[in-house]
Amino acid sequence: MRHLIPSYIRIPIIFFIIFGIVEYMVDSGEKPAFIEYPAVSLFLVLVLLILIAIEAIVGALENVMLHKMDKEAKAQFLEEKNKAYEFTWIKKTYKKLLDSKPIEEEGEIILDHNYDGIKELDNSLPPWWVYSFYISIIFSVVYLLRYHVFDGPTQIEEFEATMVQAKIDVEEYKKTAKNLVDVNTVTMLTDVADLKAGKAIWDANCVACHLADGGGSIGPNLTDENWILGGGIKNVFQTISEGGRDGKGMIQWKAQLKPLEMAQVASYVLTLQGTTPAVGKDPEGDIWVDESAPAEKTSTEN
Repeated sequence: MRHLIPSYIRIPIIFFIIFGIVEYMVDSGEKPAFIEYPAVSLFLVLVLLILIAIEAIVGALENVMLHKMDKEAKAQFLEEKNKAYEFTWIKKTYKKLLDSKPIEEEGEIILDHNYDGIKELDNSLPPWWVYSFYISIIFSVVYLLRYHVFDGPTQIEEFEATMVQAKIDVEEYKKTAKNLVDVNTVTMLTDVADLKAGKAIWDANCVACHLADGGGSIGPNLTDENWILGGGIKNVFQTISEGGRDGKGMIQWKAQLKPLEMAQVASYVLTLQGTTPAVGKDPEGDIWVDESAPAEKTSTEN
């Protein structure tokens, strides 16, 4: 059985089967496992080396065995090996699919037709073609009943239903995919890891204009209740993404920062609200009130 497939074909097949199993079993996110985890690459290299070593050892043992055989047994062994490498099982399967007469027996099916010395053979249709034709007939009957008798959905209806479901799926995915967040879907991040990442972005990019404690320098004070372009997570995210006022405001950061990073730093900015900076710049803009927040109920006592 081993001689049915040569080693130069057998080794890659086995290796890629193992490679596929590893990729399926190891959760590596968007990147392939062998790129994300160096240990996986090392494991695959070792597997490949082991496969090559096994083939080399088996080949060496086979050569030793051949040296111990007499000439007749050796010739018979090599003949069987060569026949196996000829892929005779593929040829037999191919002939069965064609079901045609061999050249030696074509005289039995020659018709009387003769066109300038060209004779016609009465070969049967290949079984693969006949079975395909039968399958197409069955398919057409089922299709006719499904879509023209029992009023199945048309292609346009299926397309429209698929598009509606796709929109629903995309919206659901956006709720958990932070990197797809935009000004309409951004929400305040409260996770410690997100706020820590937001602070790191703040320290690297924002302290030059707003100071480390948010008291403001070139840029406005971010610890008070006044906002030039509006407060709240959506307005802050929009300002970071698209920049401030033309000519004298903050630059656009959407080219340098990913959506998740802008959401993280915007959330961190809002944590500075109400803190006391070492040197606070005078308030700028208007006091911002979140109109989407539920109104507080007032009660009167008699």
